[in-house]
Amino acid sequence: MRRVTPALVLGVTALLATPFAAQASPGHGGGDAHTDSFGTKAVYQPEQNSRSYQKVPAGFAPVFTENVSRHGSRSATDSTDGDLILALLDKAQAEGQLTAKGREFGPKAQALEAAMSTVGYGNLSARGKEEIHDTAVRMAKRLPTLFASIAKKKEPIDVVSSGQGRAVDSANLYGAALAQTDPDLTSLIGTTRTDKDLLYFHKADGGAAYRDYIANDQRLATTLKTLTDQPKTHRAARDVLKKLFKPAFVDRITAGEFASIGTDVEAATAVYNLYAIAPAMSEESPGAKGWGMDRYISAADADWFGYVSDTEDFYEKGPGFADSDITYRMAGVLLDDFFKKAEAERDGTSDLGAELRFTHAEEIIPLAALMGLPGSTQGVTAKHPYTYATNSWRGADVAPLGSNIQWDVFRKGSTYLVRMLYNEKETAFKAGCRPVSKGSKFYDLNELERCFGRTASNG
Repeated sequence: MRRVTPALVLGVTALLATPFAAQASPGHGGGDAHTDSFGTKAVYQPEQNSRSYQKVPAGFAPVFTENVSRHGSRSATDSTDGDLILALLDKAQAEGQLTAKGREFGPKAQALEAAMSTVGYGNLSARGKEEIHDTAVRMAKRLPTLFASIAKKKEPIDVVSSGQGRAVDSANLYGAALAQTDPDLTSLIGTTRTDKDLLYFHKADGGAAYRDYIANDQRLATTLKTLTDQPKTHRAARDVLKKLFKPAFVDRITAGEFASIGTDVEAATAVYNLYAIAPAMSEESPGAKGWGMDRYISAADADWFGYVSDTEDFYEKGPGFADSDITYRMAGVLLDDFFKKAEAERDGTSDLGAELRFTHAEEIIPLAALMGLPGSTQGVTAKHPYTYATNSWRGADVAPLGSNIQWDVFRKGSTYLVRMLYNEKETAFKAGCRPVSKGSKFYDLNELERCFGRTASNG
């Protein structure tokens, strides 16, 4: 366990003097900064239309594809947030302490909770199922000659998941969607198998050191407390609660009168979490018109709680502290599998046509950091902690619901090229990897092996 030094706390505190307005700059995706407020609960959108992809170098044809995908949009994993805020709303209602919006919010929160209970907590929503289906269809459309060849040569398509329900369901839906694009693929798509070591590594044997870090590292605990439990968080919490409760009742929550139910920050976070999950459940809303949860939390407060959520994910799953790779080292097993499958295609030791993997944010985020994907390249120090102003990492960009990383392998003679898609956007490999030509998104597989330090013993 590391000792926390005064310099750490002073460094963090100094950075927090930066106004949040300056911190709330758009993420690396360059989209609407307010999207950041959803963090890793942001719903999926492909980041590029395949019509704008670079042309495949002359003479090369696709021979293999592989991906890893986070499950699609889902319901909340449990009813904790709804239970907390509804308990406070019940107390306030009995005492006549609800605002007009508070009287509106209660029934909406109850309806959202009922919808999530019907879907099943933690299960794919209708939107999530659609995201996965559509992503599979776009893959097939991007690589028509590959899938035609797979069907003709009867090459197997391997499907593997973490074994968790929503990942298994995503895998099955993805395979079914591919089969719909070409019925000749149906018999080639394998039954979804489970590999926890590969796709749930944060809970497997390979994640033991990581779990110890999360549970016991004092520097992590102090940094998170300093960054998330600061005066701005309590002010934002009060702003959120004032929309629902009359001032006197907010004062009582803040004073801890209802601590057995939840603190001011816990109550406001519950409201934020319902706001954040609502888009994932949009198809289950009345008339599929959406839940309108943005009426009950201002954009500024949603952005702040989004930052708080991103802070936790950044330090616990992402680039984290610059002097440590504990949060992402364990993703090596997944990166290694990407290389092994591509190398097996090159070496003629596998007859697979495609490898499809389905997992969770806890695996996508560290893999992005390990690979140096956009937004995941910059760790932080005690003196310069994570803020939106100084770091481009955003959960909504790095690992939204349905996020995916794909490698397409192309062959010409004995040369094999790899193109990477990150959330369906052509993406360069990390700094130091040389593409086949300046500005190209295609890389020789041998060059990638060099760049990532793979040796004969790795393969």
